Amino acid sequence: MRQIDVHVKTRDKDAVIRVVKAFKPVDWMIFPVEQHDRALVRIIMHDGRSQSLSDGLQDALRDSRDWRITMIPIEATLPVPEPLEDEEAKANLQVLREELLDDVTRDAALNRDFLILSGLSTVVAAIGLNSDGVAAVIGAMVIAPLLGPILGFALGAGLGNFNLIGKSTRTLAAGIGVALLTAFLLSFLLPINKESHELMSRAEVRLDGVALALAAGGAAALSMARGRSAVLVGVMVAAALLPPGAALGLFIGSGEWTLATRAAMLLLLNIVCLFLSALIVFRFKKIRPRGWIDQRNASRATRINAGLSAGLLILLIVLIVVLDLGSSVDLT
Repeated sequence: MRQIDVHVKTRDKDAVIRVVKAFKPVDWMIFPVEQHDRALVRIIMHDGRSQSLSDGLQDALRDSRDWRITMIPIEATLPVPEPLEDEEAKANLQVLREELLDDVTRDAALNRDFLILSGLSTVVAAIGLNSDGVAAVIGAMVIAPLLGPILGFALGAGLGNFNLIGKSTRTLAAGIGVALLTAFLLSFLLPINKESHELMSRAEVRLDGVALALAAGGAAALSMARGRSAVLVGVMVAAALLPPGAALGLFIGSGEWTLATRAAMLLLLNIVCLFLSALIVFRFKKIRPRGWIDQRNASRATRINAGLSAGLLILLIVLIVVLDLGSSVDLT
């Protein structure tokens, strides 16, 4: 459930109340406020109807000024409300569009902390890869902040939000760039260890890697859409991006161009799979803009981005099959 507070001018109070009654809230009340000519309407709403109520309130207030809607998740309330009988509403239990957009936009921001975490996680990953240390590689994936820009790109494409797409693209490019540069510099301090299974496996491009990246992106998007913590699935996303990126930097610095090409293909393949699966999940969960014109534009943007991603994915899979990159790397 959610608590939705609507701060409006007194003249707009009746319009808000009509919308609230139409969506059958668990409870609602009006509070007097100290500000002159203002009103506060507080609504307790089932999750399945919260998005519809939010959209209805915004439609009712679109010609008004000086209003604000605040949404707060509720852990529990007594007495326990009656469960939803509307099957469609029960199937629509997900985070509000506005909450999801706020979370993803914040996580996709390019700032100093993001760059520092990208660099530090790459140091840990590169050392772990070169020393065949599984624990170090896993630790690097835990602290890698790469989930945000992937989901930001997919959500931006699903909503037709080109600002979010551009912001996420810059953040992801910066994160991968920092990872490549950090690993490249480390390659001059760490003689490449071709006996390391962890390192050499990142130069193997197999079709099962496609399933891993698709599952990681889909799980991350679904967790965010349902308002669940995406920390653990963020590790899955980092597993698909950080080790190949660190390996690519090490191979380039060591002049191993064949291995570097394979690691680059694995990295690109994982990026495409992560984005495509997240985009499909957001579309399946009906995460879309409020207005029908924006919905039409978002649908077109989704089809274009999904088509381009699917085409690139098919091309990469064909290259894997044709070049037989799924075979074991010759360690000699």
